[in-house]
Amino acid sequence: MSDHDSTGWPEIALVGDLTENQSQLVASLLEVPPGGECVLYFDSLGGSPYCAIALTSLILLRGLRATGIVAGECSSAALWPFAACTRRLVTPYSVLLFHPMKWQSEENVGLAEAAEWARHFSRLEADMDRLLADLFQVSAEKLRAWTNPGRYVSGTELVEAGLAELVELKPLDWLRRKRRK
Repeated sequence: MSDHDSTGWPEIALVGDLTENQSQLVASLLEVPPGGECVLYFDSLGGSPYCAIALTSLILLRGLRATGIVAGECSSAALWPFAACTRRLVTPYSVLLFHPMKWQSEENVGLAEAAEWARHFSRLEADMDRLLADLFQVSAEKLRAWTNPGRYVSGTELVEAGLAELVELKPLDWLRRKRRK
């Protein structure tokens, strides 16, 4: 899951359902020294909101200077760790899906448990929306416009909103030269 690029920074691929790969992703992030640099490549449809919070928390609490690159898709729960990156790069072909959280439960859930889950879910959704807006440093209104009812945002649109840098599909030697301090 993790490798090193020509700069010596670990490269970590966040691909597919994050929840299915969570233990590998956590282990890869923990291999990066606190305050260290790494490159995260995104091609993910998302996963559990709890997985999104766990990965985002590791990036932020460990002070990782992550460069996030959307190589394909960065949707749903994958948006949080991408937003936590200190540098965010997209291509003209990158796609990001913003949508309201979806929830499901087991078939045999009691009424009291379902009511508690609904209360918790409402709070969780509001907290996560606020966190995503803070990480992207964008207004809640802008985020809401993309999230409700759900919108695919292109890499170019994300750049126009000031939330990422646009890169061409060229070799990664540009990463070393253009690294922000």
